[in-house]
Amino acid sequence: MKDGRTRLLSERIAAAGLRVHCAIIFFFLVAPILAIVPLSFNSGSFFSYPMQGFSLRWYAQALSSPDWQRAFANSIGIGAAATLIATVLGTLAALGLSRTQFPFRSIVMPIIVSPMIVPIVVVAAGFYLVFSPLGLVNSYAGVVLSHAALGTPFVVITVTASLLSFDQTLLRAAAGLGAPPWVTFRRVTLPLIAPAVATGSIFAFATSFDEVIVILFIGGPEQRTVPRQMWSGIRDQIDPSILAVATLLMAFAIALFACMNWLRKRAAAASRSFA
Repeated sequence: MKDGRTRLLSERIAAAGLRVHCAIIFFFLVAPILAIVPLSFNSGSFFSYPMQGFSLRWYAQALSSPDWQRAFANSIGIGAAATLIATVLGTLAALGLSRTQFPFRSIVMPIIVSPMIVPIVVVAAGFYLVFSPLGLVNSYAGVVLSHAALGTPFVVITVTASLLSFDQTLLRAAAGLGAPPWVTFRRVTLPLIAPAVATGSIFAFATSFDEVIVILFIGGPEQRTVPRQMWSGIRDQIDPSILAVATLLMAFAIALFACMNWLRKRAAAASRSFA
């Protein structure tokens, strides 16, 4: 009885210690980010506390500035185009890599996901060396293609994981009923892997929207995105509207995370319904 009480007390102490440890890590990771939010409402022109007052002037300045408007338009347009390319290429690659008879799968897969592993500066320099002779530097096409290459690995990983748990008997049943491969893919495979495709697309779009190193190598003044504009605002002049934009980007990231969580729950519900 005493040993049971001692064990119960030790388990409570361990659980409390784990919670405190997780809270410290959470505070360490999130506190520097959350510190930006109050400063974005500061009426003064400083990046530090104490605040001089509450104001929305920096939000109004960021939303009304032609430079920021062009940066937002570039980020959304480039991100949408790059996501479309990455989603198509990544899904097709995942369909091939998920097959056990695919040759050299252990070699092809690391090559496809290498943009996630290799330092981004090395990747950006490689893009510049390849795109420069082709005339794709300082062009929207070059930026879109480079961002698509960065986003494709995320689509490949998420879709491949979904296909590996895919019930292959559904495909054999569709083939047995006389459905051609394209109809089988459109009516059986694609609806089941759609949440994974959408999740990979969100990751690809977030990667494009958040990327700054490649845009420094490939992009020109006309292709300036939001991260590039923020970089210029910190490097060239202290612009407090950066804090307002950073807060808006955090809200955007939270919305993306909520979408991914919803898609994950939908995929789990779909898998249970076909089980």
